[in-house]
Amino acid sequence: MIHFSNGELNYFFKGVLSVIYKVYYQNDKKRNPKREETHSLYLEADTEVEARAQVEAHTDHNIEFIEAMEGKTLAYEQENPNYKLTEFTE
Repeated sequence: MIHFSNGELNYFFKGVLSVIYKVYYQNDKKRNPKREETHSLYLEADTEVEARAQVEAHTDHNIEFIEAMEGKTLAYEQENPNYKLTEFTE
């Protein structure tokens, strides 16, 4: 995996250009969602559908929203000390 970054574009090359997605979720699907208990993770995927499939296949999270991160928005998120790219193992 090769990382390209010029301040505006932050992509990972994995056969095609992938996007970093921020996935907002609740820890489990059994409880009603509460804003105060919303968490997030970042992952690399080719599409939003693939991002959702990865999270659903590897966790019990209740996905609330998936947001594509790029450009200045991604750069801002990467400045957060809690930013960590999640990688699921097959």
